[in-house]
Amino acid sequence: MTSPPLVVFGIPGLPEIAAGDDLPRLIADAARRADVQPGDILAVTSKIVSKAEGRIAAAETREQAITDETVRIVATREHPGGVTRIVENRLGLVMAAAGVDASNTADGTVLLLPLDPDESARRIRVAVEGRVGAPIGVVITDTAGRAWREGQTDITIGASGVRLLDDLRGAHDASGKLLAVTAPAVGDEIAAAADLVKGKTSGMPVAVVRGLDRHLDPAAPGGRSLVRPAADDMFYIGHREAHEAGRAEGREAGFAQGYAEGFAEGQAEERGASGAS
Repeated sequence: MTSPPLVVFGIPGLPEIAAGDDLPRLIADAARRADVQPGDILAVTSKIVSKAEGRIAAAETREQAITDETVRIVATREHPGGVTRIVENRLGLVMAAAGVDASNTADGTVLLLPLDPDESARRIRVAVEGRVGAPIGVVITDTAGRAWREGQTDITIGASGVRLLDDLRGAHDASGKLLAVTAPAVGDEIAAAADLVKGKTSGMPVAVVRGLDRHLDPAAPGGRSLVRPAADDMFYIGHREAHEAGRAEGREAGFAQGYAEGFAEGQAEERGASGAS
């Protein structure tokens, strides 16, 4: 069986987005001009969603914005340019600076991630489907680093109408072997492919990924489904933080043991003194 060809291209013609713009309508109009077809998946850069939804803060409050968006600190590293904070943000994403970004925004401002990327994706999908007249999918993307790997890539943080995880567990490979853990993160693969044509400097924030209509599913869960629960995370905190936490626990346990041993010795001495008298 031959897979359909995969085609990825950017959608031109979107204006500079500002707070209050009707982004779903603007994308729908651009998608119609670009001849978006049934089964296509639109990858939309989160920055334009944030701009349209007014998720903008003054640059001088960036550190406070990061703090406000932070649920859990994973690691903190000092460097010549300042301090990098790797944190879990309120969307459950573990990212540098909680996803607060100073690129591709007006001087003196920073962008926060959308409040509800899944709902943003749903509104865009409904608007585009109204123009196209057939099912499409939408993913909202953002840039993130990866543990063990240099560089960054785009990932999916919100979605509507797309099955983001292709769960193959229980199936068999071409050699007949049982697949026990295989579950490709299709949402992130779509986001990364789209970033190859969107780029960071092209001014083209929306891309079309064509040939993956088999992954369309109007009932599929959104971007949160790709977030691993913290309880299942083998790297809950950074290695330096884990080392310091272990040392602190060891010191605490040592003090507790020393206190217990000292108390026992004191009791024994008191009993011995009483017997001697």
